[in-house]
Amino acid sequence: MSLRDNLRVMVVDDMSTSRGLITQALDAIGIRHYSAEKDGKAAFQRLTASPVHLVISDFNMPGLDGLQLLEALRGHKVTQKVGFILITGRADPALIERGKKLAMNNFLAKPFDAPKMKACIEQVVGRL
Repeated sequence: MSLRDNLRVMVVDDMSTSRGLITQALDAIGIRHYSAEKDGKAAFQRLTASPVHLVISDFNMPGLDGLQLLEALRGHKVTQKVGFILITGRADPALIERGKKLAMNNFLAKPFDAPKMKACIEQVVGRL
């Protein structure tokens, strides 16, 4: 079995349309084991109970934004090594630098397509 067949991903985005675009890209890449949450707090609770290999999270969400979720994941023993990709329409240098300081693995600017997402994921987990 390939990495693509075993990779478990959680998509976190408060907008159902955005979640749909991300999961469509995952389908196009051939990643089948994914789940989704609509906010950072619910995602964190679920991830601490059942970690995944990779989290793909929006930045701008109410309550716990993407970088706050990343900080919470890095601070918890069970999730500290989970791969993390931030998706944002606001890829300004200060935001990216803040993410790097929190050990963000990669980021993807909106809008994106499946090939860009695949390349982004491969930089984190290896060739799919």
